[in-house]
Amino acid sequence: MGPRRIWLGAAVGGAGLAACTLLLAPHRHAVSLAGITLLYLIPVVATAAVGGPWPALAAVAGADLLVNFFFIPPYHTFVVETRDHVIVLAVYILVAAAVAAAVEVAARQRARAARRDAEVALLAQATAEPVAEQSLTRLLTQVRDTFTMTAVALLESSPTGEHPVAAVGSPPPGRPVLSAPAGDGLRLAAWGPALIGEDRQTLARLAGAAARTLEAQRLADQAARARDLAEVDRVRAALLAAVGHDLRTPLACVKAAVSSLRQPDLHLPADARAELLATIEDSTDRLDALVENLLSMSRLQAGMLSVHLENVALDAVVARALLHQSDNGRVELDVPDALPLVHTDPGLLERILANLIANACTASPPQQPIHIDATATDRHVRLRVIDHGPGVPAADQERIFAPFQRLHDRGHGGLGLGLAIARGFTDAIGATLTPADTPGGGLTMTITLPRSVP
Repeated sequence: MGPRRIWLGAAVGGAGLAACTLLLAPHRHAVSLAGITLLYLIPVVATAAVGGPWPALAAVAGADLLVNFFFIPPYHTFVVETRDHVIVLAVYILVAAAVAAAVEVAARQRARAARRDAEVALLAQATAEPVAEQSLTRLLTQVRDTFTMTAVALLESSPTGEHPVAAVGSPPPGRPVLSAPAGDGLRLAAWGPALIGEDRQTLARLAGAAARTLEAQRLADQAARARDLAEVDRVRAALLAAVGHDLRTPLACVKAAVSSLRQPDLHLPADARAELLATIEDSTDRLDALVENLLSMSRLQAGMLSVHLENVALDAVVARALLHQSDNGRVELDVPDALPLVHTDPGLLERILANLIANACTASPPQQPIHIDATATDRHVRLRVIDHGPGVPAADQERIFAPFQRLHDRGHGGLGLGLAIARGFTDAIGATLTPADTPGGGLTMTITLPRSVP
């Protein structure tokens, strides 16, 4: 609550109490004490609405003193001659304080609802608005204005440090109040007033929207410079053919579930509501995975992939990759923590593993486990993802890495981009990805990674 609002509430309260006293004091014999106390609630409520709880409590105390001084015998003293008048004053304080608190709670709920509506509209606009040259700047401007920030910037890491890709306002000295990772060496930084937890979560989601907008802008610029229009048309046709069903299905599920939940005359039991909410969550997770794969493939095809090599522990990367798998209970691990470090990009390797594990879970029967093991040689560390599904014929083992290929589709959706992205990311980090038959049936994917550099 700002000092300006407090002083404004105090002014409203003082003026209201003074006006009530001037109007009612000459007529105190004509108006009942109950009517006078009710009329004194008007400036208390106005003070709570304008200034918040503290000026309202001061107005409650002031109103109680004024009623005692001017309207309860003996007049012009603070002495109360009867017990009934004492009870009236005490009840008035309690009622006025409760009314002031209720007004403040209602005002905060309205402000929170208005802020939430603005946040939802901002996220929807960031998602639905066609990408243009100034899309990222407009998004950052809207973030700054919605959250009353001083400055907002999208920062990108490089070998020489961080530099702003886009910024709105001049960042003041000092650390930002928010620093939200946006992926691929990007983060959203905001300077301004302190934020509550709910606002910080929304700004973190907007960081992802800003990163996607930047990626979309860069892809649009790259496409504008592309000379091979025939290749662009071919990729577009393949993409449209692949995404038609896979995007419509989860969107239709989300639409149906939300429509059911919004029916005012439909009273659903708790288990039915939980099932609808689970459907929405599952469908949005599928949409998020589809969009992420599309953006990853776009970065690969546009040659805009950012690689940051470092020495990392392989078991930690495998553990992070499993966190994002909804079916990770099927995975059996044999990745010793005593393995030597590998020289790789941990973020890209994590995405490679996530795609390989998701592909293995989709290909294998639900009861079959997925095995992940790792061994070290003199110069490399080999990591294997082993499934026991139908396997892939030797003639098709290289074809599965082409975009939009879905061999043995078991109805789990997907665009057929996971293995293509895994192969592209593997090449980018200087590793190799090799398919082979699993003894007894299935497919084994082996990632060969260089050991750490001294």
